[in-house]
Amino acid sequence: MTFEQPETFAFTPESLEKAQAFIAKYPEGRQQSAVMPLLALAQRQHDNWLPRAAMDVVAEMLSMPPIRVYEVATFYTMYNLKPVGRHHIEVCTNLPCWLRGSDEVVSTCKNKLGIDVGETTADGEFSLAEAECLGACVNAPMLQIGDDYYEDLTPQAVEDLLDALARGERPKTGSQSGRKGCEPATGLTTLKGEDA
Repeated sequence: MTFEQPETFAFTPESLEKAQAFIAKYPEGRQQSAVMPLLALAQRQHDNWLPRAAMDVVAEMLSMPPIRVYEVATFYTMYNLKPVGRHHIEVCTNLPCWLRGSDEVVSTCKNKLGIDVGETTADGEFSLAEAECLGACVNAPMLQIGDDYYEDLTPQAVEDLLDALARGERPKTGSQSGRKGCEPATGLTTLKGEDA
């Protein structure tokens, strides 16, 4: 996918108000600590990717050298430095998810969407990435799409999820197996009585 970096970026009035609220949370002389939330805000405003012009605006707002902002944006995988699909799928492939079948989740996504990791569908609807850890190890394997987490995945659950998104629906988040929270996959073994 080829793309062009926009020459300019400006926060919308609503985003600028949020940015100023983030900056105000930090004591005098420590406003640069707001760099991560400001980058996330800029990314949300710019179709879920972070152009260099937006990083430069953040650097200027926080009186930081631009290279310091680029360092943050390139270090954390939560920042997308190129356009991604409307549904940006991040499959956790860290050890707990891998042991519970994340390879099958990735394969199902590749086969269903006709793209590889790091690619976006021709219609711009879906992009696929691997994530190192998404923090729901007990409900592995799992993936994240935007701000939503989908856990306890099987190949069929992934296909159903992708089909629902393609139809414009918002699938149920959380466990796809019906498990409640982080209880054992086999069901509760303790604290089962009324006194629990």
